[in-house]
Amino acid sequence: MSRFDFDLFVIGAGSGGVRAARTAAGLGKKVAVAEGRFLGGTCVNIGCVPKKLFSYGSHFHEEFEQAAGFGWSVGAQSFDWPTLRDNKTKEIERLNGIYHNLLVNSGVELVEGYASVKGANEVEVDGKTYTTEYILIATGAKPFTPEFPGSEHTVSSDEVFYLEEFPKRTLVLGGGYIAVEFAGIFQGLGAESHLVYRGELPLRGFDEEVRQFACDEIRKKGVNFHLEVNIQQVEKQDSGLLVTLTDGSQLEVDLVLCATGRVPNIDGLGLETVGVETGRGGAIQVSEGFQTSVPSIYALGDVINRMQLTPVALAEAMVLVNNLFQPELPTKTMDYSNIPTAVFCHPNIATVGLTEEQAREQFDQVAIYSASFRPLKHTLSGSEERHLMKLVVDATSDKVVGAHMVGQDAGEVMQGIGVAIKAGATKAMFDSTIGIHPTGAEEFVTMRTVTRN
Repeated sequence: MSRFDFDLFVIGAGSGGVRAARTAAGLGKKVAVAEGRFLGGTCVNIGCVPKKLFSYGSHFHEEFEQAAGFGWSVGAQSFDWPTLRDNKTKEIERLNGIYHNLLVNSGVELVEGYASVKGANEVEVDGKTYTTEYILIATGAKPFTPEFPGSEHTVSSDEVFYLEEFPKRTLVLGGGYIAVEFAGIFQGLGAESHLVYRGELPLRGFDEEVRQFACDEIRKKGVNFHLEVNIQQVEKQDSGLLVTLTDGSQLEVDLVLCATGRVPNIDGLGLETVGVETGRGGAIQVSEGFQTSVPSIYALGDVINRMQLTPVALAEAMVLVNNLFQPELPTKTMDYSNIPTAVFCHPNIATVGLTEEQAREQFDQVAIYSASFRPLKHTLSGSEERHLMKLVVDATSDKVVGAHMVGQDAGEVMQGIGVAIKAGATKAMFDSTIGIHPTGAEEFVTMRTVTRN
């Protein structure tokens, strides 16, 4: 008989927390999950899922315009924001229910309320204390909003999914993938869209050629870039929000969205009282096995700020449960290399492996294969949108160490490429693979000429 109420107590019912709880319960462990906000975490409620639904919705105006080239006559069009917003909310509520059933049906005890750590083996929720052999913190991240005069008039990505009215004029502050995605979503849904970023080019950390190409395409669609400037102040006026930038220029908009990054959500957890160490931005410091400075307390997902991606949190959860509750199996470690990811801007970006710049730092000889072209669809649609495919190759071993794409459904294409790169495919293997014709994706197996060495 255990001396604890639970074998594992999980704080946070996001993707990582739910996966860890369900998997541990499936191994016969007594597990509880505490959640004070919503089931499914950021991804399901105020992140990946609703954002992708909005992205889908914002593409239709282009489809209507392009239909004429294929012989379709499309009548008058109008966009109704409450319909998109409320249909999105219904889908999120459906997913909340699924997460609830997944937990309960797997034998996990769901504790509703905000939890805090009271000791190495104690968690408190709404005044009630639970004892547990292990504690897992999976509370995710929250938006970071910089302070400047009038910053109280801005919204974050948490609120943007539930706006009462759709803004006719928008300004997005930030240069990361969330900022770029929402600038495109607003533009696609019919708003005047501005993106303000303090750097030379958005999407820092992505391949430089991809960044430049994607931003050129985004500009062509109507997003207005204001680079190497920041917001100085925001003033609320009868006609909207007057935004003054650091170069002295001014813009009047109806909405300012601060998409300036996300920081680990550790408020109210009581980590300092038990000695759990945190680092830059509040990220919980963990070992390779996700153990904190307190041996019985673990953490994973966005709250440790390694890679803020839902599939990463899911994989981390599987590693943790394997090592914690299946000692008879070999110890696992999390491999953060060659993780595919996508940006749902317009057009999409998808990438796996090294950028050209990273490869040049790691290898003596690098061969770059890239191709830019107008997709077959747009020969009739009238759109000037172009796509980019790129392979980064270690010329010594012929191994493909990076793949990048800018174009429609890039994420769908890159998932398969990710498997190949994870398996160590060489450029010769890509070359020997027969392409699917006519598709844009076949370009990945038909690029024969080195663009540059």
